Amino acid sequence: MVKVEFLGPIQKDAMELEIANLSELAPILQKDEELKEWLTNSAVAVNDALVSSLEHPLKDGDKVSLLPPVCGG
Repeated sequence: MVKVEFLGPIQKDAMELEIANLSELAPILQKDEELKEWLTNSAVAVNDALVSSLEHPLKDGDKVSLLPPVCGG
């Protein structure tokens, strides 16, 4: 299982999914109307390392984090 967590202002509970890469995760997240606005401008980390490819492989026990942009001072 891969754990998917949503950080910052995204108010969603973590999910656990059987997926092999981020391209399998994308359509699952796009079905959620509340998440759609965050998907285009959020960074994605796998096991706390930023990734940019949807083909990034995932294995059992991995953690995917959706990191929305944050403003602060």
